[in-house]
Amino acid sequence: MAIIKPFIASRRFASTAGAGTGTGATFSIAATAFTTDAGTAAAAFPVPTYYNLYINSMIQTGDTSTITTTAITIPGGDALDPAVPIIVEIAVT
Repeated sequence: MAIIKPFIASRRFASTAGAGTGTGATFSIAATAFTTDAGTAAAAFPVPTYYNLYINSMIQTGDTSTITTTAITIPGGDALDPAVPIIVEIAVT
């Protein structure tokens, strides 16, 4: 029997910590504050199969954030320098 590989693609979104709002556990960055790989403003995040979060180019563990189609929440992210780059890579099927 042949192995059929599932189709998986990814979408990347870039922003900075300064685009976030809230403090402590409620710090989040709206999807609309991110740009896509094409350099356009994101309208929303796709529904993720899974995602990777990079803060200042360092991949973060899964317990560092939560994501919805409208925002990513990064508890304690308000303590980051506003210029720190935030990259979200979302796998979609």
